Amino acid sequence: MEKQYDILVAGEINPDLVLSSPDLEPRFDQHETLVDSADLTIGSSCAIFACGVARLGLRVAIIGIVGKDLFGDFMLAEMQQRGVDISHVIVDPGCETGLSVILSRGHDRAILTHTGSIDALHAWQVTDDLLIKSRHLHVASYFLQTALQPGLPELFLRAHSFGLTTSLDTNWDPAEQWTGVQSLLGLTDIFLPNAAEAQAITELPDTDAAALSLAQHAVIVAVKQGAQGALAAKDKQLIHSSSIPAKVVDTVGAGDSFDAGFLYAYLNHWSMGNALKLATACGAISTQSAGGTTGQATLEEALHYVN
Repeated sequence: MEKQYDILVAGEINPDLVLSSPDLEPRFDQHETLVDSADLTIGSSCAIFACGVARLGLRVAIIGIVGKDLFGDFMLAEMQQRGVDISHVIVDPGCETGLSVILSRGHDRAILTHTGSIDALHAWQVTDDLLIKSRHLHVASYFLQTALQPGLPELFLRAHSFGLTTSLDTNWDPAEQWTGVQSLLGLTDIFLPNAAEAQAITELPDTDAAALSLAQHAVIVAVKQGAQGALAAKDKQLIHSSSIPAKVVDTVGAGDSFDAGFLYAYLNHWSMGNALKLATACGAISTQSAGGTTGQATLEEALHYVN
């Protein structure tokens, strides 16, 4: 049966307010700090990822919760404009849409987040009918989605029972406890941490060793390493990919664009090496514009870097 969606994304939906300056260093005690630019953009790992895979040409739907407010309306309109199916998003008048304020210095950033509806989605709200229509299920921001966490193992099992593959990008744990992920890895086909996250979860200081350790649980592990590129592990096989030249404006959403590239390749049955090259290109290209979605690569743009 032909599936309606290549990828179903389940997770948080909120905008980012990105304040950028190369030497940004905010000060308290009522000091006013001037910035070079301020942009209200699509935020949240799940939404940025969804826009990235739509940009590459996949059919993508997202389910999450927003409030009936200005930020929720903004996110729905912006995602729809970028080709993401928003018909399954739940608009709850009793919630406030979350917001992240990102203080960006280009090469680095700090993030202040108002949770709002970010942690409101439950696994049971991702229905069997929606899963049946999809080829793949992607979840991100694991540690922020406290209502979704307890039901994720059962959700991934349901997804597998309907023939979907699954992927997970935990993003950073604000509490730095890193608990709960280990029980989900065995149900995850593609795990997509960055180097710091992989090391924290495994308690291993070496990224290669951390990736190989994680690959004993998840089927494929693809680890983002920023300017150093990326690596992928499957069983005991390890592949590295260098980064591409990029004039970095900011790194917001680069990891989500990396995920989009990797999953595009995976769902089109590319080799792991070429999947890593496409992912690395997508991540690097996205850093050349402010915000998580403005500079996301088309497939043609990213293919230029895949031999």
